[in-house]
Amino acid sequence: MATVALSQVKLGDKISDDVLTPLGGVLLHKGKVVTPRELDIMRAFLVPQVKIEMPANQADKVQENIKKDPVVPSLSATPLHDEYDQMIVLLKRVINEIRSGLPIPVMDMRSQLEKMLQYENMYQVLTFTPRQFVEREYLMHNSVLVALTSYRIAQWCGLPRKDWMPIALAGLLHDIGNVKIDQAILAKPSTLTTAENEEMKRHTVLGYQLLKNIASLNEGVKLSALQHHERIDGSGYPLAIDSTKIHPYAKIVAIADIYHAMTLNRYYRKAASPYFVLEQIQSDAFGKLEPGYVRVFVEKVTQFHNGNIVKLSDDRIGEIVFTDSVHPTRPWVSVNGSIINLTVDRHLHIKEVMG
Repeated sequence: MATVALSQVKLGDKISDDVLTPLGGVLLHKGKVVTPRELDIMRAFLVPQVKIEMPANQADKVQENIKKDPVVPSLSATPLHDEYDQMIVLLKRVINEIRSGLPIPVMDMRSQLEKMLQYENMYQVLTFTPRQFVEREYLMHNSVLVALTSYRIAQWCGLPRKDWMPIALAGLLHDIGNVKIDQAILAKPSTLTTAENEEMKRHTVLGYQLLKNIASLNEGVKLSALQHHERIDGSGYPLAIDSTKIHPYAKIVAIADIYHAMTLNRYYRKAASPYFVLEQIQSDAFGKLEPGYVRVFVEKVTQFHNGNIVKLSDDRIGEIVFTDSVHPTRPWVSVNGSIINLTVDRHLHIKEVMG
C-alpha cells in the first residue's frame, strides 16, 4: 500500500482505503479500481492524495516520484480517443486536398469512421470530451462528434442497422461545404453581417455540390449536407422545405449538429451547458425539429444511474439521486446532504457532468 498524490494515480490502480469527502462522507470505497470517472470525481472534490495497492518496492519508487514534478495522467486515454484523434488528422488532410481541387477520399473517411465506431460503446454524448480542442479546429471536431451522435440517435430511434453507418457518414460530411467558405468569415470572433451570414448559409448548397456526383454515397448522405439547416415547419434554409421533404438522415443530423454546435467552444462564444442545450433542443422540437427523434435523444442522453457526479450552475458539486422521466434534464441532486430538485429550483441547472 502507498499514499500517493492524486496527480500520481493511474488508470487501473486499486484504492486500498476509503476516499472521503471534506465533510467525511465516503466518496469512493476501498477496493475501487480507478477509471477516468473516479479520477474526475476525486479532482472535483479536490482530493489531495489517495492510498492505493501496490508491491512494497513499487510503493517506495512512487514515493520518490512524488517529490518530483507531478505528471497529470490523461483522463481520456481510451481507444475511442485514439481513433478520434486519427479522424481529426485525416480531416485536416481532406480539407487541404479539397481546396487543392482533389476528389474527396470517401473510402479513407469511411474506413477511419469504421475504426472509430469499433469503440462506440465508449461514447457517451454528455460526457465525451476530445483530448485536444482549439477553436480554429471547431468544424472538424463538430463533424466527428455529429457523426458519433447521429450514429447513436439512429440506433436509439430504431432505424435499420443498414442505415447506421450512412447516417454517421452523413454527420461526418454535413458541413463539408464550409471548405469553400471564406476562412475570415468562419473565424470571425464577432457577429456576422447580413452579407456574411448569407455567405455562410451557402455551405449547405456547396456541400451538396461537392457530394452529389460521388457514386459511393447514398442520397441521404448527400441530402444531409444540403438539408441539415432545414426545419420541419419550413423556416430553415436553403430551400425552406417542410418535414415531408426533409430526409430522415438530415433530421437526425440537425439534432446532433445543434447539440454539438452549442456545447463546443467557438471563436465568438463559450460552450453552453449540455443540460441547457438539451432544454433548448426540447423547446425547438415544437415546430422546428422532428419531435419523435428529439424525445428519444433527450431521454437516452439523460438516463443516469444514481451516483453520477455533476456540477451545478452555481459551481456546487453533487450527486444525482433521482431522475424524473417527465423532466429528464432536471433531476434531483444531493449536495452535502441536501436535496436540490431542479424542477423546482429553476434558476439552477446542471453545468457539467463529471462522472
